[in-house]
Amino acid sequence: MRLEELEYSLPFERIAQYPLDRRDASRLLTLGCDTGALGDHLFAELPALLRGDELVVLNNTRVIPARLYGRRVRLHSQPPSKATRSGHLAGNVEVLLTGKIAPDRWEALVRPGRKLPKGERVVFGAGELEAEIVARGELGVRTLQFASKDGRSVGEHIDRLGHIPLPPYIDRADVVSDRDRYQTVFAKNPGAIAAPTAGLHFTPEILAQIQRSGAKICEVTLDVGLGTFQPIHAETLESHVMHAESYDVSEEAAERIQAAHAEGRPILAVGTTVVRTLEAAALRAAETGSPRLVIAGKAEARLFILPGFRFRVVNALLTNFHLPRSTLLALVCAFAGRDRVLAAYKHAVQAGYRFYSYGDCMLIR
Repeated sequence: MRLEELEYSLPFERIAQYPLDRRDASRLLTLGCDTGALGDHLFAELPALLRGDELVVLNNTRVIPARLYGRRVRLHSQPPSKATRSGHLAGNVEVLLTGKIAPDRWEALVRPGRKLPKGERVVFGAGELEAEIVARGELGVRTLQFASKDGRSVGEHIDRLGHIPLPPYIDRADVVSDRDRYQTVFAKNPGAIAAPTAGLHFTPEILAQIQRSGAKICEVTLDVGLGTFQPIHAETLESHVMHAESYDVSEEAAERIQAAHAEGRPILAVGTTVVRTLEAAALRAAETGSPRLVIAGKAEARLFILPGFRFRVVNALLTNFHLPRSTLLALVCAFAGRDRVLAAYKHAVQAGYRFYSYGDCMLIR
């Protein structure tokens, strides 16, 4: 499949720059997988739209303040640059943490990457936090070893100095309210660099209504990272290699998924990250000959779901609208069919839906 087959036209004004005042005030577009039928709703109607016997699976990852702004520290062995000779000892550096490797050691994207070799040091704040680039990887990824210069931990410094890593299509700096609104109400396990955005619409009241309707809820964890948002550079989707993201399926969640599958109850994934988690765990089960539908435990998801994929677990999907030419749009097209999904996107644009992280959502089943 060629990348241009995942293209669609979207006016910039359709991209949501801020969340709505109320989480559940967003709009909900329903799409029938078999018929392509569309329906316009509000997210607050979701409990009434469910059959009532679903297993609703949430991603409880928590977004960390993963964007840090620091300054270069020139090594004594390095010759002074023109900037240094003109009086600027160190340049500004932007660090986006993308995955924790070990205590105080992170993978990260760094700008300006070309000017930051192995051995370069960066300081943050007033100098209380420092990082050294200890390795260079593929796709511009660096490995950073952090060190605290006072009595506080590295984690405390990152939480205090870091910024919420809003995606680039949100054309503004993060504000204090993003620490709450770019986070689901059920977020628990810190480690994500982006929110599982389909979950942003839920409120405690909506979750309670879903349970009163007869549906069940369980949680898994996938730390949203580069695998979710890494651009496709290959000409064909089949040539793209996904970056690994860590996930965790508890024994309780695996048992609930097994029971729902055995009883023929729909398994509704809230977000593409939940789809990747469940289908990766199911693929592990199939490859190891396990009698279970999904294998519990921690693992890494490198699964790239594109049209032609056979879904083993997920029967229904709640998801936000996704960028053209993205792995996320490829996943949605694999689930519901490319023509139907792009027709739904065209309808959403014409009907004034809000797109992307702080935008509206779709229920596909």
